[in-house]
Amino acid sequence: MRINEHNQTVYSYQDWRHEAFAEENQVVFLKIRDNVQKLLKIAGAFKHTSVYVGVTSDNYTMAACIDRLVELGEIVEVTGDVAWSDRVFVGVEI
Repeated sequence: MRINEHNQTVYSYQDWRHEAFAEENQVVFLKIRDNVQKLLKIAGAFKHTSVYVGVTSDNYTMAACIDRLVELGEIVEVTGDVAWSDRVFVGVEI
């Protein structure tokens, strides 16, 4: 776990990646993936926190699930150096 200069926990996919694979989080991963696909179909893009609707888990686990979708090549982030909650993603054409 990373701590910033203000003594706050900072999200890092490398620290939370294992949560996307944990047995108890597979339903979380699938719900987030379903939400991502719905939002991409409706809007073509989505803000990081918009996929959390209807999903119950901690924020870092849900963020790891989104980053796992990036790792799988299903989505790509289009924002640069922005706050964690302001990240925006689009789908990848296959």
